Amino acid sequence: MYYYVYVLLSEKDGNKYVGYTNNLKRRLVIHNAGRVRSTRNRLPMKLVHFEGCLDRADATRREKYLKTSWGKRYIRNRLENYLTG
Repeated sequence: MYYYVYVLLSEKDGNKYVGYTNNLKRRLVIHNAGRVRSTRNRLPMKLVHFEGCLDRADATRREKYLKTSWGKRYIRNRLENYLTG
């Protein structure tokens, strides 16, 4: 089974959310249905980045990294052109 680390962008407040899942399409639907406490007040959420991982342990390590200051900087640099036009 494959896992995905993903970054969502709130269209309401412009903040990002990082998570992981084994079903990316379903997880995005769950987020936008307001069923995730962390994002329900920031809807709608838009998928702006995802990475595939071979196992859950790799996905959780990558998720934790992307939540650090270095990881946030990586995402900001990676999405710079996308987010600024």
